[in-house]
Amino acid sequence: MNLREQNGFEISKTKVIMSGVDGWIVPSQSSNKKYFVRKDFSCSCPDHKERGCQCKHAFAEAQNCEVNQFEVLLKDLLEDIEEPVYSFGRPKLSRKEVLFCAIQKVYSQLSSRRAFSLFKNVETKNIINKTPNYNAINKILNEKEITSILKDLVVLSASPLKVIETSFSVDSSGFRTTRFNEYCKEKHDTKKEHNWLKAHICSGNKTNIVCSAEITNENGADCPQFKPLVETVVNNGFNVQELMADKAYSSRENFALIDSLNAVPFIPFKSNTTSKPRGQSRIWRKMFYYFKFNQDEFMQHYHARSNIESTFNMIKSKFNDLLKSKTLTAQKNELLLKVLCHNIVVVIHETNELGINANFN
Repeated sequence: MNLREQNGFEISKTKVIMSGVDGWIVPSQSSNKKYFVRKDFSCSCPDHKERGCQCKHAFAEAQNCEVNQFEVLLKDLLEDIEEPVYSFGRPKLSRKEVLFCAIQKVYSQLSSRRAFSLFKNVETKNIINKTPNYNAINKILNEKEITSILKDLVVLSASPLKVIETSFSVDSSGFRTTRFNEYCKEKHDTKKEHNWLKAHICSGNKTNIVCSAEITNENGADCPQFKPLVETVVNNGFNVQELMADKAYSSRENFALIDSLNAVPFIPFKSNTTSKPRGQSRIWRKMFYYFKFNQDEFMQHYHARSNIESTFNMIKSKFNDLLKSKTLTAQKNELLLKVLCHNIVVVIHETNELGINANFN
C-alpha cells in the first residue's frame, strides 16, 4: 500500500465514518475536521482538490465498505455455478450458497462455528436463502470436484482487469498445514517441521491480481507448471505482452511458448547456459544475447517480477499462511479460497481507484 492507503486504513480502524447524503462523512486523521467523500470517491479535502488523486479519506471509506462490496461481488461471481441434480431423497443444500459461506469463512478468518452469525447476517440481506450448517461448509471443502470449480472461479474473478494487465509474472510460494513431518526423522537430528503445500500462480504486475493458480505438494516442481498457468491466462482473454519468471523457469519450452504468444520473456539465464541450445531456438539465442550484453536494461524489465512477491505477501498477511483443514483435498481447496478472496479484494480496490466495472460475466 502507498502512504495514502496506509493512512486510510488507519482512519477506518480508529475513526467513526458516517453515511451522508450521496456519500460519507470521514473524520480527519490529525484534527477535528470532517470531509465529505462522494460515491465517485471524490473528496472535499485539500489533497483531492489540489492534486485530483484519491485521498486517504476515500481510501478509508473504501476499506469501510469492503465487506459489503465483497458480499455483493461474491454473489455475482457464484451466480452461474451449476447445482447438482437430485432425483430422490431430502432436498439438498444449494452448492453456490454453501460455497458462498465457505469463501466468507476464509475471508473472515473465523472458524465455521464462529462465522455462523456472519452467514445469518447474509441471509437477512437476502443474499442467500438459507444458512447452511457449519458441518456442510467443512464437508464441501473435502469434495474433489470442488477443486476444478474453484480454479475456474479464480480465473473468472480476474476477468474485470483484462483491460489493465499486459505484464505478468509466474512464481510459487509455500503455505503451512497443521500436519507435521514424521517423527522417525528425529534419529537423524531433524527438527519437527510443518508439511507444506505450494501455490503456483501467474499474477498481473500492475494490480497483483492472480490470473491462474495451481496447487501442488511441497515437492512440486516449478517449471512444469509454467505452461498451464500461462495458457490459462491467454485463454481467459488477457493480452500478454511481457512475462517474468526466475531461473527455475528457464527452459527452451517456456521460451518457445512465450514467443508463440508474440510476448517477450524476461527470464534470467543460469551461469552455465550457452547460446547454442539443442534445436537452435531463435528466441533462446535472442534473449541470451540481450541478457548478456544489455543486462541493465534486461533487469529493469525483470525486476517487475518483485510484484508477485507482493502478491504472495498480500495473501499471507490478510488471510494467513496457515491452512487449517486436515485432509489434502480440503487443504488444496482452502488455499484456492484464499487466492479467490484476494482477487475479490483486489477487484474492489481497483473498482474504487480506477473506476473498473466489476462484471464477472
